[in-house]
Amino acid sequence: MGHTTMKSELTPVTCDVLVVGGGPAGSTISTLLVEQGWTVHILEKDPYPRFHIGESLLPQSLPILKQLGVLADVERIGIIKYGAEMISHRYGRAQMFYFSKAFDESQPYAFEVKRSEFDAILLKNAIAKGVTVHEGVKAQRVEFRPGQTSLVHTEDRDGRPRTWDAKFVVDASGRDTFLSNQLGGKRRSPDHSSAAIFGHFEGVERLPGKDEGNITAGWLDDGWCWLIPFKDGTTSVGVVCHPDYIKSRTAPLDQFLLDTLRQSPPIARRMEQAKPLTQTYAAANFSYRRDTMSGDGYLMVGDAFAFIDPVFSSGVHLALNSGTRGATVVDAYLRQSPDYAARLQEFERMVRRGIKTFSWFIHRFNQPAFQSLFVSTNRPPKIERAVLSLLAGDVFAQSQTRIPLFCFKVVYYAVFVLNWKENWAVARRRKQGPRTTVTEVKDYAVNQVNASR
Repeated sequence: MGHTTMKSELTPVTCDVLVVGGGPAGSTISTLLVEQGWTVHILEKDPYPRFHIGESLLPQSLPILKQLGVLADVERIGIIKYGAEMISHRYGRAQMFYFSKAFDESQPYAFEVKRSEFDAILLKNAIAKGVTVHEGVKAQRVEFRPGQTSLVHTEDRDGRPRTWDAKFVVDASGRDTFLSNQLGGKRRSPDHSSAAIFGHFEGVERLPGKDEGNITAGWLDDGWCWLIPFKDGTTSVGVVCHPDYIKSRTAPLDQFLLDTLRQSPPIARRMEQAKPLTQTYAAANFSYRRDTMSGDGYLMVGDAFAFIDPVFSSGVHLALNSGTRGATVVDAYLRQSPDYAARLQEFERMVRRGIKTFSWFIHRFNQPAFQSLFVSTNRPPKIERAVLSLLAGDVFAQSQTRIPLFCFKVVYYAVFVLNWKENWAVARRRKQGPRTTVTEVKDYAVNQVNASR
């Protein structure tokens, strides 16, 4: 994608909406706003395409991809994912969850995609719809002027300053959390922190038949792991573990990943013929959230507001949803609509509800009580369908899932108490948080610390 040049570096570039970040959230909100007739510019500091995880899409994201007009393109690059396999070597069982059995049966599958290809589709679609994208331009700060437009001060890759004059600013900067860094208010989660090691492999054994494209998530002694198959026969493989465990490694990062996967014999068997295709990456998965996600003339979408562990593939789903619903907020603001306050309130309620629902399950995912319930063959049908609805991404309306998910939580606490010593030991380790930071993070992928130690 080409870098857009401007007529003058001194004259401010004017637009209705300036979006910082061209990932899924930024591309989505930009596309929908330009379709409403607004002039929209995206600032993207990094070149596309780029490596990223978050490769397993959720069924409830597909209607948004259809709305954006990219579903056919995503289908072309993706492999169909009908469900998710959960493996617990602690209990010696595996369970397959099929999305077709969720409460909303209209979305029975999703796709596994390489994020470099998926993100590029969304950004190219935004450009085709009329969004102007500027690559190699980094936003540095916003000069908010109450009652007026905002001035966004930037710098290009050659260090030249540029200023943008925008009626509205959208922070879609992902884990760079551009506005949070300027305004403050971002808080690390006291309940959850972890670190991930991951890469792409060939030769990973696949599930048979229609399950070939399904994600596999397996519990480990020190965390959990994923196997995500791609259309070209390669596989994304990763582990998410407590930072202190990763800090304890003495082997090189690539060998440490393989050694950790051996904690799950079924996963290790599927990795016997595997060969790495990429370097092994490390990233800190520290969950965070900002106190507020909006202010006069600005809005935060996707990871720019909050980030949670990727165990339920929630990142892209939350980004697409916040981008879609956030577009209605920005449109109402620009039109000075009397509905603006109501739309903003509903947007914030939706985002917080989705994050809260996912977070409860994510924070307890490694608990023995949670494992036993997920691989149990005796779950009541309505609780089963509610869990499947969660896995499918149906976390916003929740009309049918609310009571069954509440029942799941009640059962979970009962199972926790029955085996309280083991469960409390795991819970205490999680709540203590990391004593060490193992990596530097640059939007997931990238700076390894002592990778070849």
